[in-house]
Amino acid sequence: MPRQTITISEPNHAWLQARVDSGEFKTQTEAVNDALRRAREIENGVEEIRARLIRAEQRGFTDMTPDQILEQSKKELRKNGDL
Repeated sequence: MPRQTITISEPNHAWLQARVDSGEFKTQTEAVNDALRRAREIENGVEEIRARLIRAEQRGFTDMTPDQILEQSKKELRKNGDL
């Protein structure tokens, strides 16, 4: 695993140490890696939403009712295993 040396602010150091002291993580490295993983998950989610919005804008307007749109969205989520 690559090693990286970083400098963090005192509040971030205290937060990391508190996570280790509480037993949530064994090391500060684990806590940093978890925070980075979560940040990537959020970023990926934002990118997915952005892509869906672009696709929706490209499709243009619809004659569907709000209930029909909701039902179609639910079907797509079920199909993808997200609901």
